Amino acid sequence: MDRKMRRFKQLLSEGESIAMLCSATSGVLSLCGEDMQPYGVPLSHVYDNGKLYFHSALSGHKVDLIRQNCNASFTVIAEDELHPETFTTYFRSVIVFGKIRIIEDEAEKKHILETLGRRCNPSDGDSLNEEIKRGFNRCLAIELTIEKVTGKQAIELVNSK
Repeated sequence: MDRKMRRFKQLLSEGESIAMLCSATSGVLSLCGEDMQPYGVPLSHVYDNGKLYFHSALSGHKVDLIRQNCNASFTVIAEDELHPETFTTYFRSVIVFGKIRIIEDEAEKKHILETLGRRCNPSDGDSLNEEIKRGFNRCLAIELTIEKVTGKQAIELVNSK
């Protein structure tokens, strides 16, 4: 996790990386699976104050892995434009590393579900409250505390500025 980026000219600032996390609606959560097998799962997310939040069913492979190992990463691809004439893509992406946990406190869980819901529909608080009431006992809230964030973009995008 402490490795320096080899192509440092393509490095995005922390602010640009956070902005990508805020604007993207989904990414891939990567966990360390049983027998050290990698496991990645696409998820919707919301960024809030140095943390990423997700919701989940009460059980499943992802939940089992989170309970076994708190180390996680999350990747967002914000841009990926194919340029066949040069055999490349112009991309912008961000990857975060941190600790993941399932929220046990009900007030904290409710706050996270509200934050996720407002991301999807910021103007309908009444419907959101009803949805949370209906599904509260059938879902988990998950928090990924970011320890490191790295954004990168294609050199062609760097050179076009």
